[in-house]
Amino acid sequence: MLSKADNEALTRVGPGTLMGNLMRQYWLPALLSRELPGPDCDPVRIVLLGEKLIAFRDTQGAVGLLQNHCPHRGASLFFGRNEEAGLRCVYHGWKFSTTGECLDMPNEPAESDFKHKVKATAYPCKERGGIVWTYMGPRYEPPPLPDIEANMLPDGQAQADAVFRECNWLQALEGDIDTSHLGFLHMGNLDAANMQTGTFGYYTVADRRPKYQIVDTDAGTMYGAYRPAAPHMVYWRIAQFLFPCHALIPGGVLGREILTRTWVPVDDEHTMYFNMGAPGTTRGMDFSQTLPNTTDWYGRFRLAENAANDYQVDRDKQRSRKSYTGLGTIHLEDQAITESMGVVLDRSNEHLGAADTMVIRTRRRLLEAARALAEHGTPPPGANDPTVYRTRSGSVFLPEGADWIEATRDLRAAFVDHPELEANPRLPV
Repeated sequence: MLSKADNEALTRVGPGTLMGNLMRQYWLPALLSRELPGPDCDPVRIVLLGEKLIAFRDTQGAVGLLQNHCPHRGASLFFGRNEEAGLRCVYHGWKFSTTGECLDMPNEPAESDFKHKVKATAYPCKERGGIVWTYMGPRYEPPPLPDIEANMLPDGQAQADAVFRECNWLQALEGDIDTSHLGFLHMGNLDAANMQTGTFGYYTVADRRPKYQIVDTDAGTMYGAYRPAAPHMVYWRIAQFLFPCHALIPGGVLGREILTRTWVPVDDEHTMYFNMGAPGTTRGMDFSQTLPNTTDWYGRFRLAENAANDYQVDRDKQRSRKSYTGLGTIHLEDQAITESMGVVLDRSNEHLGAADTMVIRTRRRLLEAARALAEHGTPPPGANDPTVYRTRSGSVFLPEGADWIEATRDLRAAFVDHPELEANPRLPV
């Protein structure tokens, strides 16, 4: 378990907090590119790391992310006119560029140079793979974007989606690095006797008590969860946490899987989940089930099934064992469980076991990195080196006794094709 103080340190992300300062060392997904469909389109309200911001795309197509309140008298720039390469506050006509410069003060004397002395807080933005990334940190020159393969696919091969979650970012992330829940929450209704033998799913259900090896990496932490497979073979699920809030889950074949899930803190009590990868790698998520976006601060990418309607749990399916949970999709099962913990879980009441070793190690890495930054100015993992993100996760069969790290080194390397790998490998039993 964590102390209350450590839990507070890990979960609070506003300006000036330990974890908030860590998060601000990195580029973070802010919104999907399609939320700003064209030049001079409607502005969008977003909350990121506890700050209320206004996103807009200017006449030239550049994306800006400005403070909500106009620097003049505090009116919200959400109501601004998006025109002629800037966002103009409708209160007195002050206009700001995507970089925060004041372009016009039409209510001030024509000879005044006051506009050159006023600037709105603006965070630099870059678009890649259908996502608008932003840097909210202190550097004048931001670091490079991370080399996340799932966000660097060629045009036409990339997919990006988002879903809002009503809980703290950490409990959402921790669900992605907890492998043992797969055999219960998502596959608890399955019986190995009725499954195709020799497959990943068969061994997951046949032995729901995997063992673990955990290592630190240059980008975060990595686990290898293993269990016996066919004679003299071992089934490994290998997954990674990448600073500050990315998860590479072992949903497919190691070497073929290109998928990254990012749990961006909206504020202390809300999270925006970004799914990046090739089409078909959504892993149980039906993005058509989100409600229409509204202009509310928390009105983007909300699920139709939510706490207000008990996620439309089907108790008949649960009783009949047609579904272990009675919930409709894998993502919805994760969403319901993590939100059911409350908006910020009190981890001082937990009772952790051997299955929680990856969660424990990741929490420790986060705390150590955040404190090293606060106390010594030490750059956190990956903040200065985008290449450490060039990695993959997935599942693999290895011979008994093999060194799992060495044996999978090439398969874990990003930007490498492996045409020899089967999409659905199966061992003879």
